Amino acid sequence: MSVTGYSNNSPVDEEGVAEASLDELDQPFWSVISFERSEVVGLVYEEAFKKLEELEAQGITGLCIVTNAAAARVAAGKD
Repeated sequence: MSVTGYSNNSPVDEEGVAEASLDELDQPFWSVISFERSEVVGLVYEEAFKKLEELEAQGITGLCIVTNAAAARVAAGKD
């Protein structure tokens, strides 16, 4: 076992991990934030990516895709 506690001999269900990740991408967990505010919340990842591109084309800066929970924390910090 390494210093970090990770063992390369651990059985990993890579298909299960990939499937769980895809499930999360298809859930409305995602938001697009900018330097100024939360631009949109409650999107599936593909929608968030498209919205990010639209907003970028409008010249909005500091865009990032984050989870809805992270976007809520950013919004709470602006108050």
